[in-house]
Amino acid sequence: MGRVAVAARERRLDVQDLEPPEPLERVLAALPGLQPGEYLRMLHRREPLLLYEILEASGYRYAVREGPEAPFEILIWREGDTEAEEAARTRAGEAGNRG
Repeated sequence: MGRVAVAARERRLDVQDLEPPEPLERVLAALPGLQPGEYLRMLHRREPLLLYEILEASGYRYAVREGPEAPFEILIWREGDTEAEEAARTRAGEAGNRG
């Protein structure tokens, strides 16, 4: 039996040109709008270390990779949303992935 294609949608948030704390504020404002099956792909020039603890405490999970569009791509989904998680992890790939 063939594998079913993941239908999750990606939301893109580019904060590379913003100064702190605006990237953190923008991502936290965007997360409540995620629908089932959606994940957020945040493009950042620096690794947002403070964000990770906030995500975990708020019921989100994430994967980090070096991206083709930005030094850091952080893929974020709601904990328990397996469709979004599978799509995000597929996007992130296995090599160099953390989270």
